[in-house]
Amino acid sequence: MKIGKKINLELKELVTLKESGRDWRIAPLIAFSLGFPLLLGLYFDNLAAGLTACLSGLVILYVPDTGSLTNKISVLMISAFGFTLSYSIGQFFSFSHVSAVIAFGLFSMAVHWIVLYYKTAPPRSFFFIFIASISICQPFNLSAIPTKVGLISLGLMLTSFIMLIYLIYSTTKLKQEERPEPKRILTKNTYANFWEAIIMGGFMALSLLCGYLLKMDNPYWIPVSCAAVMQGASRYQIWQRTFHRVLGTLLGLALCWFLLSMIESKIVICIFIILLQLVVELLVVRNYALAVIFITPLAIFLSEAANPLISNPNLLIALRLQEIIIGSAIGAIGGWILHKEKIRYATIKGLEKIGSRLENKEG
Repeated sequence: MKIGKKINLELKELVTLKESGRDWRIAPLIAFSLGFPLLLGLYFDNLAAGLTACLSGLVILYVPDTGSLTNKISVLMISAFGFTLSYSIGQFFSFSHVSAVIAFGLFSMAVHWIVLYYKTAPPRSFFFIFIASISICQPFNLSAIPTKVGLISLGLMLTSFIMLIYLIYSTTKLKQEERPEPKRILTKNTYANFWEAIIMGGFMALSLLCGYLLKMDNPYWIPVSCAAVMQGASRYQIWQRTFHRVLGTLLGLALCWFLLSMIESKIVICIFIILLQLVVELLVVRNYALAVIFITPLAIFLSEAANPLISNPNLLIALRLQEIIIGSAIGAIGGWILHKEKIRYATIKGLEKIGSRLENKEG
């Protein structure tokens, strides 16, 4: 009976739309910031360049909903720098599989520690790892690195300019008494767990290594899927995200196969990317499982739009399904270990606090 209720609860969770506190204008802003560089690249017959630049649109997700104008602009600039650094590290260390695995693991560990230490809000380290993963799995070409890094930097400049206009507009629309008090940009967390960052970095390196060992065509899917699952805040959320991601991925791959069969030109791919991004941003904070259905084809189009393999939907879908399942499985194991470490660390810190209070009372 309990199992039946739990299944019914999970099925109900799949179709339930939660309330969203995010401004609805953010979704079209991200879609425009992503779509404009993409269409510009298509216009100049360089879709690959447009795909690189359009990744910058995701930086808007890190702009907080609350806080002063200075706070929001500062977070936007810091996040934009983080995107550039993530992509650059991926490019510089992609010259061999060994260097890529080591660099990716250390980078994931460092960026996860930073977001823990400064208690950043979701999506936390995910998109920094996402950008680095895409970059580090690309073929190494030293002469092309300045161009590629320049493209994503130009995209970030465009996105930052668009977001700056929106922030100034939204701030001036508020009444003086409604304007939030200035806050500290980042709040330090002295109880940040370094072991949690090590576990995150270790599993990111392991997931990329598995992709290389299995000789996957585009192994970045494995660490991205792993990172998405490990973002769960609790053991329940980790397993729930694994279930939602696998189920949503299956439906998303079916949708992707259908869309791929309709593609007749590159302009159609660009339109699909823009529309999918818009739908994802409207859904991701309301229902993760439903959002994954659209995230899957979006990610495939973003990574494969300039790949000749996109003309073979059956092979492409089969490869991506394998990688996503492998990454989700690794992420579930990593998330379970991560959750155990969180409990251990919280217990130790709780005992330390109790001990210090007792000492103060005795003193």
